[in-house]
Amino acid sequence: MRTINCDVVVVGAGPAGSMTAKWAALGGADVVMIEKRPEIGSPIRCGEGISRSWLDRVGVKVDPKWVARTVKGAKIVSPSGKHMVMLDESKAGNEVGFVVDRVFFDKALARDAAEAGAKIMLKTAATSLIYEDGKIAGVRAVSHGEPVEIRANCVVGADGFESQVGRWAGIDTSLKATDIITCYQYRLTNIDYDPDFTEFLLGSVAPGGYAWIFPKDDNTANIGLGVLLTKIKKPGEVKECLDRWIARDPRLKNGQPLEAVSGAVSVCAPLDSVAIDNLLLVGDAARMINPITGGGIANSCYAGMFAGKVLAKAVKANDYSMKVLQEYEDDWRAKMENGLWRDWMAKEKLITLSDDTLEMLVEAVSKVELEKINVHTLLAAVKQTYPELVKEFEDLI
Repeated sequence: MRTINCDVVVVGAGPAGSMTAKWAALGGADVVMIEKRPEIGSPIRCGEGISRSWLDRVGVKVDPKWVARTVKGAKIVSPSGKHMVMLDESKAGNEVGFVVDRVFFDKALARDAAEAGAKIMLKTAATSLIYEDGKIAGVRAVSHGEPVEIRANCVVGADGFESQVGRWAGIDTSLKATDIITCYQYRLTNIDYDPDFTEFLLGSVAPGGYAWIFPKDDNTANIGLGVLLTKIKKPGEVKECLDRWIARDPRLKNGQPLEAVSGAVSVCAPLDSVAIDNLLLVGDAARMINPITGGGIANSCYAGMFAGKVLAKAVKANDYSMKVLQEYEDDWRAKMENGLWRDWMAKEKLITLSDDTLEMLVEAVSKVELEKINVHTLLAAVKQTYPELVKEFEDLI
């Protein structure tokens, strides 16, 4: 069996994996990044919205090649469509600003990792962890149909929603049905809509989730929705929900699909641990998705940067134990853990609300000028108009 030796092996070449590989390599680590698919970034399973505000902070330079559309902000629309909250880009969160082409975006991040010194292996799927003297010592994989051992001092699980690396290592990444959103999306063209704003439609159009519009050009957009797993009664129901919405929306009903994708998103609370001796998880594999929006690109990039920098220190110290890796846990939790907890608690309550209640919530927020948008400020705004609605949310205000 062919054997490859390195300091760090990264399993998965999405944003989290590429950022980890890049920052570790920049710090002097010998990094191998493997990707089970033959092409990085494809197939796409994403609405493709990101904010531009965090890109500089994680060392990503904007490239027009992967910017499909620059938008001015977002619209949050009530179930009836009668009420709307308009948010400019600065207030709309990590998923609004650019609509990217993920195929080019993911390749650009992988290119940055390669330029930093990381080695990339496509069509290479990890099959198990290697243990030596009771310690994790790399991964076994199948590369282009041939078995290979990649021996490494640390394994990084960046293998997304379906992550196997975490399970192999005994890290509990299991999800409750109430923490899984099932999604279906079209790339729809020949539509008549406002291409300067992303749009989020709440309510029973997407039970337990929301419907979205992410502009790609003047008459083409990513049109999709997500439904909470516990709300699904039969196979194919998510697609049926999407088709019904499109058919009754005059802006969309004449649209024609260029692409259809489906997938699932975790919307759970933060995990208790995402690292052990000689192994750590990043991004979707570490359940770092925003539980309200389902967005995870920004969190994946931050986590990848934190992980890569700590791994570079581990290489220099020749110590890959939790004594060193704990800094990664501390860094990502300081950046996002409180927000993830707050948004998860809000999500747990939002999924119980009726269309009538959501209608009142959107109406109340639409009447208030907010300087900053988060769960706290939104609920405080609602309290001004409908104080009775926020009684069960008091602990979030």
